[in-house]
Amino acid sequence: MLSAEHRAIVKATVPLLESGGEALTTHFYNKMLTEYPEVRPMFNQAHQASGAQQRALANGVLMYARHIDELEKLGGLVGQIINKHVALNIQPEHYPIVGSCLLKSIREVLGDEIATDAVIDAWAAAYGQLADLLIGLEEGMYSEREQAPGGWRGTRRFVVARKVKESDEITSFYFVPEDGDALLDFHPGQYIGLRVFLDGDELRRNYSLSAAPNGREYRISVKREPNGKVSNFLHENLRERDVIELYPPAGDFKLEHSDKPLVLISGGVGITPTLAMLQAALATQRPVHFIHSARHGGVHAFREVIEDLAARHPQLKRFYCYERKVDGDHEAHGIGFVDETLLDKWLPRNRDVDAYFLGPKAFMKAVKKHLKALGVPEKQSRYEFFGPASALD
Repeated sequence: MLSAEHRAIVKATVPLLESGGEALTTHFYNKMLTEYPEVRPMFNQAHQASGAQQRALANGVLMYARHIDELEKLGGLVGQIINKHVALNIQPEHYPIVGSCLLKSIREVLGDEIATDAVIDAWAAAYGQLADLLIGLEEGMYSEREQAPGGWRGTRRFVVARKVKESDEITSFYFVPEDGDALLDFHPGQYIGLRVFLDGDELRRNYSLSAAPNGREYRISVKREPNGKVSNFLHENLRERDVIELYPPAGDFKLEHSDKPLVLISGGVGITPTLAMLQAALATQRPVHFIHSARHGGVHAFREVIEDLAARHPQLKRFYCYERKVDGDHEAHGIGFVDETLLDKWLPRNRDVDAYFLGPKAFMKAVKKHLKALGVPEKQSRYEFFGPASALD
């Protein structure tokens, strides 16, 4: 039970978390992944190496501590967490492992003089409250997906129906259920969890669904990352007619119903969820401005698809920006980076729009800033992260 005294102690630790939260979470991750190897499949080691996972956890813990009296102020953070957890099939038995390692890390990093028994007791109670909240919400999502038409819980076996190269870096994979039964619907913008075994290790990853739901198949479009174990396996080793295990779709970055003009802005492989959103939006008469940035034409995936859609749907306006041009490239509408000047030209004159954007962190940070400066309401400016969430401000 989280008492008033517990709450006061947790809130009093906020300055310590602000100054040393990342060091604490780095220690925590090292401890947990060493002592409990069974949880390693849930974590992307590339995100560990870059520090992104540690920063995301530090930010989440800090937000929780700040708002422990008013959890409703956590806003979309809780939704992001539970959707990521559901897509990776996090279970209630994983929470005590995390809690034990977190409390030990607080003690070991901060020391006995700061991390007193009272502090540890307060954080144990606070973590218990958070775990109960997340477990309950996640069970609701698991149950909802299991009971929905075409739904399931845990893994389900899918067959690779097609494998299509989309650019020098991106390949699409089309999956159909091995059992031939119905397929769970999803919202454009969501992602799906994937489980593979490589060299005896279990690995789980999330990939955006890159085509609108059609009741027959799922499509993901994966960029080959230089040191990406799973992305390289998919590109090099996964073949048509192979079988792979998937978790049900999840994600709170999804196309909302609206009559406002839709603006979709993507950088690099960030195009994948916006493709599903675009296809769904074009089924209505909603005006769409589709803006995509790529390093050059060779890595620009789906250009022909977008051109075909634009030819058939007059409400679609599309704009491409290449960081640089190389020999053989198609024409681009802009060269360099997507800046405020280009967005000012490409956005609808009436800035009462719904904007969705996704791409590398620096790209999204710039787009968020430019949209605000150009008058797009902040509540109508939505974005998603590939990997751990981070702050754009």
